[in-house]
Amino acid sequence: MKTNIIKGIAVAVLAGGFFACKPDNAGKNGGSEIAGDAAQKVYVAPGKHDEFYNIVSGGFNGQLSVVGLPSGRVFRIIPVFSQFAENGWGYSEETKPMLNTSHGFVPWDDSHHVALSTTNGEHDGRWAFINGNNTPRIARVSLSTFRTDEIIELPNSGGNHSSPFITANTEYAVAGTRFSVPPDANADVPISSFKQNFKGYISFVSIDKTTGHMGVKFQLKTPGVSFDLARAGKGKSDGWFFFSCYNTEQAASLLEVNASQKDKDFILAVNWKKAEEYLAQGKGKKEAAKYAHNVYDEKTHSANSTILTEVMTLDPKECPGMLYFMPCPKSPHGCDVDPTGSYIVGSGKLAAVIPVFSFDKMQKAIASKTFDGDFDGIPVLKYDAVLHGEVKKPGLGPLHTEFDGQGNAITSFFVSSELVKWNIEKLEVLDRVPTYYSVGHLCIPGGPTAKPHGKYVIAYNKITKDRYLPTGPELTQSAQLYDISGDKMKLLLDFPTIGEPHYAEAIPASLVEKNTKKIFKLEENNHPYVAKGEKETKVVRKGNEVHVYMTSIRSHFTPDNIEGVKMGDEVFFHVTNLEQDWDVPHGFAVRGAQNAEILIMPGETSTLRWKPTKVGVTPMYCTDFCSALHQEMQGYVRVSSAGSNVPLTWGTGKTPTAEAEKKTASAKPKLNTPKVAMK
Repeated sequence: MKTNIIKGIAVAVLAGGFFACKPDNAGKNGGSEIAGDAAQKVYVAPGKHDEFYNIVSGGFNGQLSVVGLPSGRVFRIIPVFSQFAENGWGYSEETKPMLNTSHGFVPWDDSHHVALSTTNGEHDGRWAFINGNNTPRIARVSLSTFRTDEIIELPNSGGNHSSPFITANTEYAVAGTRFSVPPDANADVPISSFKQNFKGYISFVSIDKTTGHMGVKFQLKTPGVSFDLARAGKGKSDGWFFFSCYNTEQAASLLEVNASQKDKDFILAVNWKKAEEYLAQGKGKKEAAKYAHNVYDEKTHSANSTILTEVMTLDPKECPGMLYFMPCPKSPHGCDVDPTGSYIVGSGKLAAVIPVFSFDKMQKAIASKTFDGDFDGIPVLKYDAVLHGEVKKPGLGPLHTEFDGQGNAITSFFVSSELVKWNIEKLEVLDRVPTYYSVGHLCIPGGPTAKPHGKYVIAYNKITKDRYLPTGPELTQSAQLYDISGDKMKLLLDFPTIGEPHYAEAIPASLVEKNTKKIFKLEENNHPYVAKGEKETKVVRKGNEVHVYMTSIRSHFTPDNIEGVKMGDEVFFHVTNLEQDWDVPHGFAVRGAQNAEILIMPGETSTLRWKPTKVGVTPMYCTDFCSALHQEMQGYVRVSSAGSNVPLTWGTGKTPTAEAEKKTASAKPKLNTPKVAMK
């Protein structure tokens, strides 16, 4: 059993005595290990800003959180793949299409890995990308609005854990499937035919350099293995991509045992520049597929979903020189490239060493064909021929490595619960600190880029018993902030996290905050149901649909009295926030609405769909505190029986009359509520 294997390694490692024991007070009172000046180093005074944004995955909540460093304060939760009642994401008519997939409306996902856009291998502050693991998707989040702008589904993928990883100039977001599956076009095959029919697709999702718009440019049809983590090459290795992969045994059951039989699995090296050449030569083949592409338009404040039906694929067997395997200790998790692009670090979860591969040696081995056979037609490079060296006895359960920009790497160790700092060239361990509980990923600001900012490392722990006040059967997840500016790493802060964080990237605030969008300009609002002033407000009936063109401003709605709605009607409240001041949103909610509120930013229009459930007068109100008279920002909707002859009337500040209905009797809405477009 894998558990017994890990325990066996642990015993051997402990007997060797090569890593520091955790302090006796590593549990409830572990604070004595915190640096004496920690409070001063993490304190951000009122009116001052944090130095870094930390963009953190939410794991099983399908969201992102935005955390300030060094304070550890949570600034925002960004809904991505999950409905979010706080602001109406996935509930408003404008955002529902963002959660469309080939399976229909899927309002949840499992989000693990963050990738921030880069130029020349350095963070540029434009976009954040995040994966949906369960229903394979990649999302792009704007770092000017901190909103999800685009989501694209990945065909031929059983699970999107190994994703998204960004090339040096954000040409592509790249994703490898976690669960190899049969191709979508030939999916009904016996599970026992795994080796013959299952494939591990790698998707190259192109990114427009100006708009950020995404598209599945091509997929590589690789052998049926499981991909874990990956990094793009940079510097001398730009044009290459490196994936850790496991289950080279190609087992379909009890992987805990059956996928840990071999001593080594692989790092897959992909020459994506050569893949582009093959594509240009016409080597690609279109395959039938079905997947959704959802885009949010900032001008119309609305999303559209398009269903696509084919994808371009490349078969490595027809494209020699595109893929190579490098042996790596079994069940590797991390696969990381140093800032120079010279070294690739693998992390076998069951290994007692950290292998470091040389890109130069890899190139020489390819040129001289120093192969150790092949795996399903893909050449396997000899381990010793591509190895720079091994970090000996670093710890137990190496997972993930990032770099400080000073020639050093820091690796997280799940089993021995520690962070270990080591020199890349000399392969020598320099320092280690306990994380007290099982650490997963770590994050150094700029750590995966060509220009790490160093200064801090954040550990994201999987188990945090005793660190915080208990909250029932489930305890909060944990992050720990360490100072790495000196020779020794020093714990500065423990802070709780949202969801189950897997990975995060941190970026200097100076690259992001200067580009923050403060308002949506009202004159640029092209929403089909916008009312740019109170004179444009109206209520229009179209069959059993009632469209309310509403405005909000401190501290009233227009209209705030509506009559003539009938049972069986669907009411669409299209609310435009007329404010043009920063940070003055308005909320809108209706009693008994079976979805959520909506939160409307200055200059924005958003729509709440409401289907009345009973006859009577129903209150509506603002949910976001906006002024001293926020409590007075409310109104009423009268709902009559289905056969009622109550006229459609509306107004604010005066008794509505039937004259209002006459004014708009011939008015027609510009278009219906946003719908899924089929392509």
